[in-house]
Amino acid sequence: MRIWLNRTGEVSLREQLTTQVVLGIVSRDLAPGQRLPSTRELARRYGIHANTVSAAYRQLEQEGWLEFRHGSGVYVRATRPQAPRTPELVVDELIGDLVARARKLGVPPSLVRDRVLRWVHMAPPGRWLMIEPDADLQRIVIEELEQKLSLPVSGCVPADCDKHFDGAMPLVLPSKAAGVRKLLPAGTELTVLQVHPVAPALGGYLPLPAGVLIGVASHWQDFQRIARTMMIAAGLAPESLLVCDANRPGWKRGLTTTAAVVCDAITASELPRGCRPIIFRLVSEAAIAQLRASEQALKDASPAAM
Repeated sequence: MRIWLNRTGEVSLREQLTTQVVLGIVSRDLAPGQRLPSTRELARRYGIHANTVSAAYRQLEQEGWLEFRHGSGVYVRATRPQAPRTPELVVDELIGDLVARARKLGVPPSLVRDRVLRWVHMAPPGRWLMIEPDADLQRIVIEELEQKLSLPVSGCVPADCDKHFDGAMPLVLPSKAAGVRKLLPAGTELTVLQVHPVAPALGGYLPLPAGVLIGVASHWQDFQRIARTMMIAAGLAPESLLVCDANRPGWKRGLTTTAAVVCDAITASELPRGCRPIIFRLVSEAAIAQLRASEQALKDASPAAM
C-alpha cells in the first residue's frame, strides 16, 4: 500500500495515516488478514516518529479496523467494524470501490480524478431517453414508463441519440443494447430495460374457454404477431381470434363482440367502450423498480434535498 504524507499541511500526520489505512481497507487494497508494516518499519520508511505510527495503529485497533497479534504484528481485521454508517464513511467506501476497480483495469489515477470532478460539477439529469428505432414500440414503452415514473420520458432513434443525449439518462431494450452502446460517448451509463416474458404474463388468462372470441389489438405489428402466436399455442383456434391493426382505419370494428382484448398500454385507452382489456406490459416490474430507485437517488442528491 502506498501512503502520502504532507508534513506542512493542517492535518496531523496521525490523521493522514489513519485515513489512508481505512481507505485502503474499504477499497480492498488492504485485504482482510493482511499484515501491515511494523511501527518501526513504517516510521523509518516515511521518516516520521515511531510514536506517531504507534498512536495511529492503536486508534485503528480501537475503532475495529486492525488487530494486534502478540509476537506477530499488526493485521487488518477479518471483519469491518460495525460502526454507524456515517455519510463520510459511505462516500469513502464508494470512492474506495471506484479506485480499486479502476486500478485493476489499469486506469490512470489522473483520469479517475478528472472524471470524478466532471461528474461532481455536472448538472443532474432530468429526464429519461428511450432509444428505439421502431416508432410504435418506442411509443408503447414510453407510455408504460410515464405511467410509473416521476421524470419525463422522451424518445429517439439510435442514429439521433447524440442530438437528444444532453441532460438525459438513456434507456434501451435488450435486443438493441449492443448497437446503441457503440453510439454513446465512452463511459455513458446505459440502462437496459428488462422485459416481461410473454408466457408468464399471459399465463393467468390461459387456457381460455373453448368457443370464446378473443381480440388482439395494437399499433405495433410484432405485438399482434406474438399475441396471436401465444394464443394459438395455448390451444385457442385461429378462427376464435380477432387480430386488429390499430394503425388501420376501422380497426375497432367487431371488438365489442369479444370476451376480452389483449392489447398494449396505449391501445387499451383507445378500445371501444365496453371492451375488457387484457394489458400486456412490456417493461418488467423489476425494471420499473430500478428506474424508481435511480430517480430517488437523484432526488436525494439534489441541492434542494440537502
